[in-house]
Amino acid sequence: MSIFNISTREITVTISSIGAELISVKNNSDKKEYIWGGNPKYWKRHSPVLFPLVGRYKDDKYQYQGKEYSMTQHGFARDKEFELTMKNENEIWFKIEADEDTLSKYPFQFRLECGYRAIGNSIEVMWKVTNKDTKKMYFSLGAHPAFAPPSSDVDMSNCSLKFDGCKDSIVYSLLNQDGLLLDDKHILPLNNKCIGITSDMFDQDALVIENNQTNEVSLIDGNNKPFVTMKFDAPLFGVWSPGKSNVPFLCIEPWYGRSDRASFEGHLETREWGNELEIGKIFEAKYVVIFN
Repeated sequence: MSIFNISTREITVTISSIGAELISVKNNSDKKEYIWGGNPKYWKRHSPVLFPLVGRYKDDKYQYQGKEYSMTQHGFARDKEFELTMKNENEIWFKIEADEDTLSKYPFQFRLECGYRAIGNSIEVMWKVTNKDTKKMYFSLGAHPAFAPPSSDVDMSNCSLKFDGCKDSIVYSLLNQDGLLLDDKHILPLNNKCIGITSDMFDQDALVIENNQTNEVSLIDGNNKPFVTMKFDAPLFGVWSPGKSNVPFLCIEPWYGRSDRASFEGHLETREWGNELEIGKIFEAKYVVIFN
């Protein structure tokens, strides 16, 4: 494992070569940390990259071209050693490619590139997926950044979520105990686009929010000021913190894909929100995080 820093005058950003994972963003003036520190009592990670699976397959298995494959939650990229391919003062890129280990659970030749660019008080997180195979490729891709509370001695209970572009409510779904999507829809009522974060908000796991209901989500502190703003083009996203733990951190997760439904009986090619990539083509996506 290697650790790398990029920076601007305002922030210093730290990334690990394991998973090409963002592990720290600090304000250079007051040393405030914006990213969850990874306390394993609650959750050992910081901001894993989810590939080639977001969430879970039903029974942790899937069918492709008559063969069954096994893969655990969120795929394998988050635990792989990435190769550094480019670095300067404010930008860095990593990559992994298919190998014997990945091919045993994911039968595609691919390249995944992850980049980070620091601009002022923000970072752009960039992804490129290349289909290096001789057949169409199917995949999901997502982010899982965990943000620390605005003060080190409090949890998120004094904070709020703001969903830009939404008026009265957000429609969301929940996951069952196996991490699979339930069919029931739920309504999250908003007040001026906001809802307060409560200690029991995630006792039933993540809130899964589909269909481009918003592409900008902010964390608002107790003084009604945003301290983190996420902007993304992903068609769905999750909001999560460990249940029954008073919300020690909060994840806002842009996704290109999600868990199977509990009722799903299909194949890899028919998964909802799955992505298809033709031979030799490149899929590109990004999101931006602004730290106030």
